[in-house]
Amino acid sequence: MFTGIVEELGEVAYLTDAGGDSAVIAVRGSVVTSDARHGDSVAVNGVCLTVIDNVDGVFTADVMGETLRRSSLGVLRSGSPVNLERAAKLGSRLGGHLVQGHVDGVATIIARDPSADWEVLRFSLPPDLAKYVVEKGSITVDGVSLTVMAVDDESFTVGLIPTTRKLTVLGAKAVGDPVNLEVDIIAKYVEKMLGGRHVE
Repeated sequence: MFTGIVEELGEVAYLTDAGGDSAVIAVRGSVVTSDARHGDSVAVNGVCLTVIDNVDGVFTADVMGETLRRSSLGVLRSGSPVNLERAAKLGSRLGGHLVQGHVDGVATIIARDPSADWEVLRFSLPPDLAKYVVEKGSITVDGVSLTVMAVDDESFTVGLIPTTRKLTVLGAKAVGDPVNLEVDIIAKYVEKMLGGRHVE
């Protein structure tokens, strides 16, 4: 479990050929590797990965074909910046919201509207996820816990403060770039309990 509060901006050391049914990713990050052990969980751009090795500030993880198909990890290359967060510890502050690291879909950046102090980003919204996204609700974009400013059937917007622009990959991504989305798990549980019924 994660909180969507990125701990550091890391860098991909390498990603083996992602064209098959699996890949190995190696990621450089001094903070998350400071205490990473075999079997620990680290979110990479919002994708929960299991550490298999940690040497000299670089950890490696296996990436299954299912993860490659459901996320944007397959487009990463050596040198790509990535958002990194270690799994939350029991009793730690929940600065963002409950994040599983299980990507629900991939969206693209539709528009960026910068201002002096902050920036509004608009993202496409996969049709099957639209029902889980609400104004003022939480959503995870590339592992970053964000508050939805506005939403319609095809897109949603969020605001980025200067810290988020500077310390996460969202600050440098361009229009058309893919991002990983994870909707609020609570919304999915509510839907399940209601048997899929929509409450008006």
